[in-house]
Amino acid sequence: MTDLTPLLAFRWSPRSFDPIAEVTPAEVTTLLEAARWAPSVDNRQPWRFAVGHREDETFKRILVNLPATEQRWAGRASVLLLAAYHATGNPFAAYDLGQAVAHLTVQATALGLHVRQVADLDRVGLVADLDLPADVRPYVVTAVGQLGDPFSLPADLLVHETSLRHRRPLAELLLSCSNSST
Repeated sequence: MTDLTPLLAFRWSPRSFDPIAEVTPAEVTTLLEAARWAPSVDNRQPWRFAVGHREDETFKRILVNLPATEQRWAGRASVLLLAAYHATGNPFAAYDLGQAVAHLTVQATALGLHVRQVADLDRVGLVADLDLPADVRPYVVTAVGQLGDPFSLPADLLVHETSLRHRRPLAELLLSCSNSST
């Protein structure tokens, strides 16, 4: 592997969260600050977050809007963050939100926390359950917490949790352009 910062090289998305560990309010603030400082088109900063701490009402409302297969592990996370964006007049809002969540993820790694994102969610249910403004679009839920015991997961999830990480070779990610000089 090339000279990647360890914050990127060792980041991974576990399902095994410690069900009793807590993420402190100061840590959540630091994660949100990292997202706040992400780049955005014309500095519009269209991202918005709903923060649920384990056992509070927001956490429960976010959790019930995830598929049952994801609820099996997501309920053990310390925090569930709904990442959403203002959709009005900004064709780049989803891209900008992705930047903010990426910054939050790197910051979580720097704090010794782990993050796993869930994109399959009931967006209509989240709008209703969290009473979101009409122009705010739920996009992804980010689970945050301390790493837990992978052997506490159901067998089907344990297989994924303990398998080796794989990435496509860099050459597969490059588009071949006929007029390219590289």
